[in-house]
Amino acid sequence: MDVDNSRWPLRLAEHAAARRESGLWRARRLHSHDGPLSDFAGNDYLGLARDPRLAEAQAEGARRHGAGAGASHLVSGHLAVHEALERRLAELTGRPAALLFSTGYMANLGTLQALCDGHTQVFQDRLNHASLLDGAALAGARSRRFHHGDLSDLSRLLERAPRDALRLVVSDGVFSMDGDVADIAGLSAVCADHRAWLMIDDAHGLGVLGEHGDGCVGRAHGIDEVPVLVGTLGKALGTAGAFVAGSRELIDHLIQFARPYVYTTAQPPAVAAATLRALDILAAEPERRHRLHDHVARFRVEAARLGLPLAPSTTPIQPLVLGDSARVMRWAAALHEAGLLVGAIREPTVPRGQARLRLTLSAAHSDAELDRLLAALARRQDAENAA
Repeated sequence: MDVDNSRWPLRLAEHAAARRESGLWRARRLHSHDGPLSDFAGNDYLGLARDPRLAEAQAEGARRHGAGAGASHLVSGHLAVHEALERRLAELTGRPAALLFSTGYMANLGTLQALCDGHTQVFQDRLNHASLLDGAALAGARSRRFHHGDLSDLSRLLERAPRDALRLVVSDGVFSMDGDVADIAGLSAVCADHRAWLMIDDAHGLGVLGEHGDGCVGRAHGIDEVPVLVGTLGKALGTAGAFVAGSRELIDHLIQFARPYVYTTAQPPAVAAATLRALDILAAEPERRHRLHDHVARFRVEAARLGLPLAPSTTPIQPLVLGDSARVMRWAAALHEAGLLVGAIREPTVPRGQARLRLTLSAAHSDAELDRLLAALARRQDAENAA
């Protein structure tokens, strides 16, 4: 019997056509860090990704340990450099233990898959990262989504949950598209009232917020308040990978049951070596965080003077909400012509009607680059007003 496989290409073509017609087609551009564009789209908040000290630490790590780990952590890929990095990350966040993952997405998938099942009651902020929603789905758990940052709505949902069910409340620490910070103390109090555990993904807070760069959770909110803490290494720390920090019992549980940890090759040891160097710099050079926060404050003052529609964020993520996807793409193209790379964010990453430029600031930006960005935004706004 002949099998008609022509339906597969047709299916792909139909989906591509629909995405293009909606104006939501995504395309990769080839970027060069040595090129003419100033990067206001990435997450290299402390300017460490191209720090020569990290590059040398990574090169030395590769010379010493090889280019790859060669196996999963549970076979023969768990090396001394991984163990040292996990200890340092536990110390940074004030937790007894930490566990490395290859990416932040895998950390969230693995943690939620290992903790939850179809009987677990999971409560998620409506603006949580996709990996948190996907992790609960992978576990077979239904996610009940509370209004963004609304503790009353969360309490209402928890009140309705079965009294004998395990409950897990999940939230971003810093929301990646809005730049606002979760009320960690408030979430913790609600969880305590309703016998729920709290999981925070502090991908965009680690290295940026906190007295020691330990994020919006870190040492300020102990393990009793936030039992499950996720952080990433590819943003402020400038390298790659992620980790989960918590009790020794939590980490042991993940080692046994988190499939994205158990069944994948360990992080390249050279990357772990570079991250250890990044943690040294984070501790020794607090002026990087101070400069970053000065940039944020100055940018917001000038943007307000220009009347730009910025969202209320005090973090390096500064969303310029323009509403219409086509308008966002026009603004992004104009800024690109001015030598400025910005994030053009449309649905489904953000809700319909909330398309935006996602502007991100870094300690590596110069005052002149910030001036260029503000001037280009002002020109684009004037051109639109005159049209």
